[in-house]
Formats: sequence, C-alpha cells, structure tokens
Amino acid sequence: MLILPAFTFSRIPEIHFGAGKLAQLPALIRRGGSRVLLVTGSGSFRRSGHFSRLQAAFAEANISFECEAVTGEPSPCLVDEVVSRHRRDTPDWVLAIGGGSTVDAGKAISAMLPQSGSVKDFLEGREVRKHDGRKLPFIAVPTSSGTGSEATKNAVLSEVGENGFKSSLRHDNFMPDIAVIDPELMRSCPPGVTAACGLDALTQLLESWVSSKASPISDALALSGLEHVAAGFLRACEDGENDLEARGHMAYAALLSGLTLANAGLGLVHGFAGPIGGFSPMPHGEVCGTLLAETTRATLAVLFENPQKNVLALEKYARAGAVLAGRSAGSVAADCQQLTQLLDDWVERTRIPRLGQYGITAADFPKILQRSNGKNSPAELSQQQMVAILAARL
Repeated sequence: MLILPAFTFSRIPEIHFGAGKLAQLPALIRRGGSRVLLVTGSGSFRRSGHFSRLQAAFAEANISFECEAVTGEPSPCLVDEVVSRHRRDTPDWVLAIGGGSTVDAGKAISAMLPQSGSVKDFLEGREVRKHDGRKLPFIAVPTSSGTGSEATKNAVLSEVGENGFKSSLRHDNFMPDIAVIDPELMRSCPPGVTAACGLDALTQLLESWVSSKASPISDALALSGLEHVAAGFLRACEDGENDLEARGHMAYAALLSGLTLANAGLGLVHGFAGPIGGFSPMPHGEVCGTLLAETTRATLAVLFENPQKNVLALEKYARAGAVLAGRSAGSVAADCQQLTQLLDDWVERTRIPRLGQYGITAADFPKILQRSNGKNSPAELSQQQMVAILAARL
C-alpha cells in the first residue's frame, strides 16, 4: 500500500532556465521598475562580455544601476556597509549575479534595506530581533553550480577568526522572486571551482535525499538532481568551457539542490561545514567535497548495524549509488559500497584539498564538534566516529 506522509513544501522562485536566458533580464526588471542595485563577485563577471552586453541592454531599456562587489564569502559587516550606502535611495530591485556567496550577499542586502540596525541582530543562533520578512524584490543569477542559493530562503553570512561563525539570515520571504539560470555564464568557471561547487550541490542533493524530513516532492527533485550530476559532473570539471550541455546538467542539479535543502534540510557534512567556515578560509564547497565520502561511509556503517530498522535509508543510499554510477551493483550493500567508492574517486580525480591544506589540525576538532550536529541525518554518529571522519581528511 502506498502511504503518503504529511509534509510542507515552500514556495519557489519564478524560474527562467536555459542558455541565453540572461537576455531576458531587462524585460523582467521592467515589470517592476527601472532602478537596480547590482551585486556581483570580485570581478570575473564584470570583465566578461556578458557584462558589456547587459550594460547595453539596460541602457536600451532605460534601466539604471549601481554596482557593489563581493569578495569571498559575505560577512555581516559587508552587508551592513552596502545597506548603509543605499538605504536612503532604495532601488526597485536588488540583482545578484555571481556565485553562491554573491547571491547570498544580494539576498541579505535585499532583506536588510527596509530594516534598521545590523544584519547581525537577525542571524540564527545570534538573534536579537525577529525579521518581519519585508525585503526589496530580488533576482538571483548564479554563475556557478553549487549552493543553489537561487532557490533557498536563507543567506549564509560568516566572520572568519578564532571566535568566528557562519550563520543564516532566514525567512520564507527571502526566497528570490526570480531566478535566471543561464549555463552560458558557467563556461568560464575554473575546473577547481567547478569541482568544489559541484560536490557541494551533490552533498545537498544526497543529504536532502536521505534526510529525516524528506517528502515525496523533495525526493523526486533530489533524485532528478542526482541523475543530472551523474550526467554532467566529470564532464563539466574536465571540459566545462566547451561542454555547454554538461554545464546545463550541473546548473539544473544545483537549482534542484537548493529547492531540496530548503524543504528537506541537510545532514552531517553541512553540520561540519558551518563551524569550519567560521574559523577557516577553506571554501565551503571544498569542505563539503573533502568530507562527503568519509561521512557517507561512517553513516552507512551505523545504518548497517541494524539493517532492518534502517531499510529505507539504506535503500535510498543504494539508489543514489546506482544512479551516480549509471548501473546497479546488484544489491543494497553493493550499491552502497559503489556509492562511497565513486565519491572517493571523484574527490581524488578533481583534486579536492584536505582539511590540513588549510591549516586545520586535530587541535581544532573540539571546537568543530562543539558546534556540529547531524541535523536531519538518518543516523546519529558518536563523537568518536565524527573525530574519525575529520582525522581521515587531515
């Protein structure tokens, strides 16, 4: 008998997907005004032909814009500074074009322009005030395929240092109003960044697929995302400048990963990534990539201690292994082993760094574990098991 669980699924952005979709931006903007605050990354998009063509299209459509740049992962200080410059003369739209960090920055800026005070006052775990959900209309245009921030309702901000943190500004209303996903924008993404972003998207898809909060809708989206990762990940890493089809597969997978994480939540890999991002400059995608195989292996070991109780989670991991490998190995146990072997291989082939390459040592483990949690993982790991995961990737 087919039994449907009760579930909730959040709203999604208006999505425009496909090569050349960037050209639709002027018409989309003119639906709600003509003044834009454009948030970009540190310079790669502005140096591209895409930017010069967009400038010309904006001029033709009588759209004015001011630019703000984001370098690295956004901090509360950066958001506060940008907001202070534009709060008196607010634009009609905030438009973010860039990687996940840029989109998160734009999302936070759009959420804070109608507010007073610092964004720090509204961050999860540090909350002084509840955000009322008011924001400026926001358009997200990703230039990498990783975080899926174009389809999530939170913006991740961080302060790096001994007492650093990584925390989210979150509200259901912070989902972008419009997401424009154009694989042409991803062509110039370097192989290393492509790999780290792709493994972040894969982590989000896998963690939401096996999440204790998964629903039939999130499952359908996560499984589709895994199929597109299988079709595009290695191709995008190896020849992403020329293989637009592979870029499309990964752009679609990242979009779905944002939708699934927003509705089914994440697991232990992201539980580790948050505290690590608070004190280490290691990019988020590299943290996820380097820990994914070991965390999956350790989780499966716990699940196999009681296979009858954990049959659903084990079958899901096995299905993921078969999808990513393009074939079933013949049994649940064999497909789960195939999954961890494939993840090991992908991390090795794409040269994802280890934790130790960013100066992380065993002395850092206590503060990582103090702030880590398995979130919606299908198995609860002991402190000793979590230490073993981190130690294996030093």
